[in-house]
Amino acid sequence: MKKILALVAVVALVAFAAPAFANVNPFMDVPMNHWAYDAIGQLAARGVLSGYPDGTYKGNQPMTRYEAASAVARALAVVDMTKASKQDVEMLKRLVVEFKDELDALGVKVDKIDSRLAVIEERLGGWKLWGEFRFDAKFGGNDNMTDPALYGTSGANQFNISRYRIWMRKYIDDKVTFTARIRENRRDNATRTERGLAFDRYYIDVKFPWDITATIGLSLHDWEGEDGLYVDNDAMFTDRSYRGFYFNKPFAMGNFAFYVSRPDEIGAADGTAEPGFRSPIEHYEIGARAKFNFNEQLWLSLNGIMRKYDSNVLTSLNGAGVEKEDEHVYWAAAGVNFTPSIALKAAYYGQEVQVGDTVGTETPKSFQAVVDIKQDALKFTSLWAEYRSFDENFKAWTDGPWDNYGATVTGTNLGQLYDNAIFFYLSQKWTDQWSTFQRYLVANARNEIAGVTDNTTNWTFGVKYNYTPGLSFELLYDKIENAQTAVNNDDNLIRFRTHIAF
Repeated sequence: MKKILALVAVVALVAFAAPAFANVNPFMDVPMNHWAYDAIGQLAARGVLSGYPDGTYKGNQPMTRYEAASAVARALAVVDMTKASKQDVEMLKRLVVEFKDELDALGVKVDKIDSRLAVIEERLGGWKLWGEFRFDAKFGGNDNMTDPALYGTSGANQFNISRYRIWMRKYIDDKVTFTARIRENRRDNATRTERGLAFDRYYIDVKFPWDITATIGLSLHDWEGEDGLYVDNDAMFTDRSYRGFYFNKPFAMGNFAFYVSRPDEIGAADGTAEPGFRSPIEHYEIGARAKFNFNEQLWLSLNGIMRKYDSNVLTSLNGAGVEKEDEHVYWAAAGVNFTPSIALKAAYYGQEVQVGDTVGTETPKSFQAVVDIKQDALKFTSLWAEYRSFDENFKAWTDGPWDNYGATVTGTNLGQLYDNAIFFYLSQKWTDQWSTFQRYLVANARNEIAGVTDNTTNWTFGVKYNYTPGLSFELLYDKIENAQTAVNNDDNLIRFRTHIAF
């Protein structure tokens, strides 16, 4: 195969990204009237071809394996995503098929080229848009308007858009990406008005040397989710918005992550505002994490988050001073994958938390154990069995771990209310369209008092139908008894959800 012919595919890979002006060909042995003169000039100008030390190209000689592989790799590296078109990508696909045998013979991995073309196709024009829409029809069991329903229905029934999000991503270059998310703002119940749309994510990802990636802006990270420590519920400390700098560095056996955040704006999305205060509590939040994957069966993660408040004295709306101490949480999590479908996970949490309105801290602990079995192992169902224990005054930061469907089931003051909790989640996939799931929670009250407090129970049954790969319908029934240990603090809900992801 002659060198000129072998470079047809490479020329096509970069021709659409080259400037629309004539290129001066640097090789003395390529005549100006040759059909490939301009293409070779473009390739040389963009660093794809370097020629020989004597200034020649030697186009009539067979291309070596090294030369071909090097040229293809360089061509792919200089492709400008913002100038690619759908027609260009289709042409590239055809060329890869046409020259598959020659590329294979030269040692060029066609599957890697296909992967690269898939990335190019995804990033056509430099922008990518995706999102989701959820519409919920809720039928609650509590119709007493003076005693609000646990599910927030403000009466027996409610139709509402529970989620409307549009993501946008701009691939600026091979090192920088900008991402933002628009969502429908929550209804302002005080004024009974809709707040319109709002940006609740906006950040850039930057690739630095030594495989360090930085996320700068308002973003979300979920260390507990990465470790698979919860299923359909929520994280206790992560899965929140962070306004600041987040760094991630992979290493041979895992990765290290570090962030510093400053959530000090009014209306911050990270839950730092406390009832009765003029603004969120101004503070720094610093977190670090190291995860080790020893092999395919065993992993370990070490995590810690510190909150450092600007002042130990806060002023509430009524002018009273309230003292505030710094808070810390740290935890170690580990998992053993006995098979790809059977895993055992455990986590041990420690805290330094303020108790009461005066300066004083305690160090409560919490333990979590999970058995996670996929349907592949049991055939008829999956099984998630979880146990958590809480020392007195142990508190979650993000949300109550089992506060689903808009209701506060346990809340965040877990150690104040409960000794421990047991949770089961089962799901069954019957066909590509039909699936069912069941949930059951019993949280044992710390100081059970007859007629005043009692154990909290919550159970759910749901069925889901995937009408298309992107559109699904879900019907569920949820029942809560003694929410937050309060006797007769009960409610139930029937919810029909329409969900589309695009």
